[in-house]
Amino acid sequence: MHHSVSLITTLAAGFGLALLFGFIAAKLKLPALVGYLLAGIAIGPATPGFVADGQIASQLAEVGVMLLMFGVGLHFSIDDLLAVRKIALPGAVFQMMVATALGTGVASLWGWSIGAALVFGISLSVASTVVLLKALESQGLTDGADGRIAVGWLIVEDLAMVLVLVLLPTLAPMLGGSAIPLGQSMSMTILITLAQVGGFVAFMLMVGRRLFPWILWQITKTGSRELFTLCVVAAAVSIAYGSSALFGVSFALGAFFSGMVLRESEFSARAAQETLPLQDAFAVLFFVSVGMLFDPMVMVEQPWHVLATVAVIVIGKSLAAVALVLILRYPARTALVVAASLAQVGEFSFILAGLGMTLGLLPKEGNSLILAGALISIALNPLVFSAVAPLLKWLTRHPMLAARLMPGANPLAELPLTTDAKYLANQVVLVGWGRVGKLITTALTEQGIPYVVADANRESVELLRAQGIPAVWGDATEPEVLIQAHVRDARALVIATPDTIQVRKMVETARALNPPISVVVRSHNVDEAKRLEEDGTGTIFVGENELAKSMTGFITQLVTTAGHKHG
Repeated sequence: MHHSVSLITTLAAGFGLALLFGFIAAKLKLPALVGYLLAGIAIGPATPGFVADGQIASQLAEVGVMLLMFGVGLHFSIDDLLAVRKIALPGAVFQMMVATALGTGVASLWGWSIGAALVFGISLSVASTVVLLKALESQGLTDGADGRIAVGWLIVEDLAMVLVLVLLPTLAPMLGGSAIPLGQSMSMTILITLAQVGGFVAFMLMVGRRLFPWILWQITKTGSRELFTLCVVAAAVSIAYGSSALFGVSFALGAFFSGMVLRESEFSARAAQETLPLQDAFAVLFFVSVGMLFDPMVMVEQPWHVLATVAVIVIGKSLAAVALVLILRYPARTALVVAASLAQVGEFSFILAGLGMTLGLLPKEGNSLILAGALISIALNPLVFSAVAPLLKWLTRHPMLAARLMPGANPLAELPLTTDAKYLANQVVLVGWGRVGKLITTALTEQGIPYVVADANRESVELLRAQGIPAVWGDATEPEVLIQAHVRDARALVIATPDTIQVRKMVETARALNPPISVVVRSHNVDEAKRLEEDGTGTIFVGENELAKSMTGFITQLVTTAGHKHG
């Protein structure tokens, strides 16, 4: 009974204070995650008053890690990553190397061992998926090109951290941590670890991708919502546990792959929707349990260490990201958005720090510094994002500096001189080559209607150019992009991007250059469409309306045909 009461007490205190502090954080325009960490500090041993059961909180945190990583895997898309691979892959690797070097160097100056310094540096190098997605959502950047680059960048970081979590226990003895089993060489241990991980990944990709969707389909046929949710949660937890018991890999990796294989099925959207409340609840407990490990006195006793930690996270990582994005000749806006997105640390940092402490590598002081850095960087993240627009305006007031940073000389920003004349007049200018844009271009090609694509994703423009389709790379809200697409002589402007916030700027530019041009806009909802129509934007198409019209037309035809047969 004692343990039961302790469990209930821990849950009640954790959820109650997380709600209270999360609400206060939200009111202060801070991420709720800051409130969850503060709730953990309040019921931890470092603060006076009630102290929750640390052992129970730790086990609940493990469940939180499983469900959190399951959610990451459920949203992991290989296609999304491949679309931005040319910037996300080198960017994430470079930024992680710079941040790790900075963190390791700073910790070495404090007199830490190489193992402790390395774990500390790697922990500061990876951003939080939760914070990133919330920040992009609040800024309306989730579906934009810059948002996709930031998410792809973080996916690479997550995969790199999964590899670190797998290899660290094996490499710990070499770094001064816990010893490996006797009679087993370091190289053999690494080979065995990699073989186990490889076997697990192969099993999940070859068997899991077929088996688990089939099981979900059998459960779905029962018509029970409860069984479906139970099946998804059981898959997440049991695969995570089985991966650890059978293949020796971490709970986090097992849960990540269980989410990834379920994403391949047609039930992925429903699985995400059904498990989201449970995932959120246990994720809250994870952050609360992390906060319990934090000693607030580190802010008083070692303020300079805390300041250096925050500087590595907010300044060091951001400058590294900005430098590489500009070197790869992406716009300054992309560089600043990506830098702001990554100027924080979160869940993977906590998981790695906890593993580092378990292996005897990271001192408790290091964990407290990482937590302090996370709290401060997450709290500052909205302010960092709010600085993007003023910085861009400042750049426009300094044209010489902007000319050096903006990739105007990039050949993809202009149509080739060899472009056929039929694409330069009476053509359709299509903004956005996403799922809707691709369907439109396919239809235009079949009808023999010439078109030019303007897209902010460089990889998309490169692919279009390789297919012989004229395309211009850049943000269509900038007049230069539409000018390069020859909108002045175009027959129509079609805006197929999911982000309609900047539609008015595009239309204003197009109408200023070509007053009689026809404008067609994709919209997400009826209210948004009404506002655009009232502004005289053009012809607006709402996805739900068009779907309803198509279905109604089909049903009408079906009923009419059936009536003729009976007649």
